[in-house]
Amino acid sequence: MLLSPKQIEFVRCANHRWNFKGGATRSGKTYLDFKWIIPMRIRERVGMDGLSVILGVTKSTIERNVLEPMRNIYGDELVGVISSDNTARIFGEKCYCLGAEKISQVSKLRGASFKYCYGDEVADWSEDVFTLLKSRLDKDYSCFDGTFNPQHPDHWLKQFLDSDADIFSQTYTIDDNPFLPEAFKENLKREYAGTVFYDRYILGLWTRAEGLVYPMFSSEKHIFSEHGTEGTYYISIDYGTINPTAMGLWRLHNGKVFMEREYYHDSRKERRQKTDEEYYQDLVAFVGDTPIQRVIIDPSAASFKECIRRHGKFHISDADNPVLDGIRFTGTLIAQGRLKIHESCISTIKEFGAYRWDEKAGQDAVIKENDHSMDQMRYFCQTMRRKLR
Repeated sequence: MLLSPKQIEFVRCANHRWNFKGGATRSGKTYLDFKWIIPMRIRERVGMDGLSVILGVTKSTIERNVLEPMRNIYGDELVGVISSDNTARIFGEKCYCLGAEKISQVSKLRGASFKYCYGDEVADWSEDVFTLLKSRLDKDYSCFDGTFNPQHPDHWLKQFLDSDADIFSQTYTIDDNPFLPEAFKENLKREYAGTVFYDRYILGLWTRAEGLVYPMFSSEKHIFSEHGTEGTYYISIDYGTINPTAMGLWRLHNGKVFMEREYYHDSRKERRQKTDEEYYQDLVAFVGDTPIQRVIIDPSAASFKECIRRHGKFHISDADNPVLDGIRFTGTLIAQGRLKIHESCISTIKEFGAYRWDEKAGQDAVIKENDHSMDQMRYFCQTMRRKLR
């Protein structure tokens, strides 16, 4: 098994109660865990008192990020699936596998001792879950291994890492993985260039989100003038009653997305608030004769979704709406030149120049102004992510 210098350092030095690997994406933080660290920690504690636990943002991310990669290495007999009681048989031990996004997900383990805990995407957890975890690692042999991607410098996890607890912590950059092709690294660097995600996911730094959300967007590279016809068509909607309603007509072709037309109604500016039925009629007129595969809509627009369903003309689905993941993926498409906006989409183009990070917030957040076209764009990109990889 070939290891990078960073991974060798972890094997030699990660003998503390808390052991963290943080930093850049694809930097080699987790492969060592699947191949060696998790099996070793679990087997070392067989027969000892306490629970073995794997915590991730959700059970589905635990399966995708932790169990499936281990299963691909060791097979189904050694790495089981998560059962209805939130446990899986892993290297002969019963391991609890729980989402750490909300304290309610792990409250059932309150009062139990943990002999080993593996943590995936720790910076995305609820702080309450992490606080509970600290009181559960109460054996002399209790141990935690965790990975994370850095976020803003005031984050609760950064404060813990800077404390005087018994911690071993590494920071990885993308260049700490010698097994990645250089061309892949350079492409990833170009995708994140000029954004907060470059500092975090390339350099592994805790950095505050500042300035424009999509600084890589430019009229020269991303605005087109001739409408295309090839591909499949979708509608994406950010719905508002008092706030503006924004719709985009999107064309997907050969791994690229083209916003062909926009709809934008601002109730405050127009001094007229539209009903769901009026918005539906506007949607029909906006679509015209274009063959729409699906209408992707703001998950909170319950009454408008029901109105669309009642008419039976369009197939609809809720937008996939993790904001930061959606912003990051949308930014990747822009940086790769795979997202284009037609010159007629004036409101959308204008919002690119006003869509900014909220530098006064204590967490990653965008200023909730001039963001309605940006939201419908993010809804489309994130929801169609599997088709665009």
